[in-house]
Amino acid sequence: MTAPMAERTADHRARRPTRRRIADGLLAALAPVAACSVALGGLTTWVNSGAAGSPARTAVTGGRVFLPYGDARDTAAFFRITNTGGADDRLLKVTSSAIGDATLSRHRMTSGRMAYAQTVDSARIPAGGSLAMSPYGLDVTLRAKPGWRAGDLVPFTLHFEHGGRIEASAVVVRPGEGE
Repeated sequence: MTAPMAERTADHRARRPTRRRIADGLLAALAPVAACSVALGGLTTWVNSGAAGSPARTAVTGGRVFLPYGDARDTAAFFRITNTGGADDRLLKVTSSAIGDATLSRHRMTSGRMAYAQTVDSARIPAGGSLAMSPYGLDVTLRAKPGWRAGDLVPFTLHFEHGGRIEASAVVVRPGEGE
């Protein structure tokens, strides 16, 4: 064999795929394919569960208003708000044609153990979660109309960022009842 022919034969063998080179190439390609398959499987499960991209689905139940003591007219209303959707929602305000002004507030304590209401702009209702208003947390402060009696119903409209307006009634109860 001549020198140029020997060089061509050696170059040809060096470029020729071996089993080792083929196996290394397949393994290198397998890692991203496996990662994509796992990601696709997770996304498919998430979509099939119904949570992917579903909007907030907000519902209001359990409305109650405390009957004020004696001559006082300031009181509070409480609701249970659930969100079965896949996105958070936010309670922006509460209105009522029967009472006028209503304010979202949170029960707070001072260092001297005195209670006060702190006005809040809104309240978050997490996706798949709930918010239970109570005298010890978030409530709706309002001024009661004269003549309310236990068992009366008071209409409210709760305004949500994504859920829109939801009409709900709250039953007038004596404090300590129906908590």
